[in-house]
Amino acid sequence: MMQRLLSPTLLLLILFLLCTTTYGQSLAPAAGPSGATTTSGQSSPPTSSPSGPTDINAILGKTGKFTTFIGLLKSTQMDSQINSELQKKSNPGFTIFAPTDSAFSDLKTGTLNSYTDEQKAALTKFHVLHSFLTISQFQTVSNPLHTEAAANTEEFPLNVIGNGTQVNITTGLVNTTVDSTVYSDGQLAVYETPQVLLAQGILRPQAPAPAPLPPKPKKATPLNSQAPSTSTTVSVDSSGATGTLHYAPLVVSIGVAVVAALPLCI
Repeated sequence: MMQRLLSPTLLLLILFLLCTTTYGQSLAPAAGPSGATTTSGQSSPPTSSPSGPTDINAILGKTGKFTTFIGLLKSTQMDSQINSELQKKSNPGFTIFAPTDSAFSDLKTGTLNSYTDEQKAALTKFHVLHSFLTISQFQTVSNPLHTEAAANTEEFPLNVIGNGTQVNITTGLVNTTVDSTVYSDGQLAVYETPQVLLAQGILRPQAPAPAPLPPKPKKATPLNSQAPSTSTTVSVDSSGATGTLHYAPLVVSIGVAVVAALPLCI
């Protein structure tokens, strides 16, 4: 009888203990992973990506649309100049108008290859301003802007006018707009342009190299200073030789007459 009563009671006690243990475990906070997890469930180390030095070629290369312009920057060493200046703490920054590869393709065939090294350098520098300008600042800039091509704005005029959303560019030879902002970080601003910016200073004919001067004529030699001729001159003693030569024909004539008269005497 007691065994029958104890058995259900024992079973209830065991069941109560099991429920209490399970409930206590469910209330305990789950231990979080030691680090951030990826989609595979493995923990990944904390990321730390310090910003490196600004590289204009890398910025333009990411888009894949400025291959020709990158080549000009490298060949004229403007890329090194820009990157070097950006590392200085006190620099006004740069604004670059970058023509796309399509813009260069729109030029007359062979135009770029016909340029001299000086013209290519001027072309590249004409797209670079040594100051950082945002889209909104183009509303208040003083035109014409001074580019890296030259301080002479008559041969290299660059006029940029903005209204806050659109920017128009004129050079006297080209009228274009800014299509988009490629990059801007407070020191460097790169804007995409659908046309190559050309100026009269780039297209002006190059002055030919001056012809070499003719050789300087040699100084004429005076006649009296020339070397003596091969003819033999006879120096005569002034003491008496002059008189002897003067009477020589008379003596010869007398001698001939004497020789001719000898047969008669015989």
